[in-house]
Amino acid sequence: MEDMKSLGRSIGCAAHLFRERADARMAKYDVTPLQAHVMVYLAHQSGKSTQQALGEHLRVKPSTVNGIVDRMVERELIVRSADEADARRRLVALTQTGRARLEQLHQEMRETERLLESAFTAEELSQFHTLVNRMIQSLEEDRKKC
Repeated sequence: MEDMKSLGRSIGCAAHLFRERADARMAKYDVTPLQAHVMVYLAHQSGKSTQQALGEHLRVKPSTVNGIVDRMVERELIVRSADEADARRRLVALTQTGRARLEQLHQEMRETERLLESAFTAEELSQFHTLVNRMIQSLEEDRKKC
């Protein structure tokens, strides 16, 4: 592989390759990495969340969240319902099928993560997390300006 001089191109290339590896692993379970991410998020939210909070977490538009949720509802991984406190808000929750699928996916997700981490020592990995988080913060600040 050629040595990339542009940080953006290098990060983009690494992200593309990571998504490619994650796609291949998740495909075994007929789930996309994004759907797996949704299931993990919901599990960390006691199994349910508002659709708006899910979109904010994923950093995507409401219409994109709606499409993701639609596909996951069709596959019975999650259910969607109206919020009892505010019928305009939509809640999404993991189903038993979704919870079972998430259990299957955990090992694959850990293996994909290990691919990234294996290139670094523990100290380098810690430094890398710090640097990436600073990049994210900078990009988020610019995002607010635009």
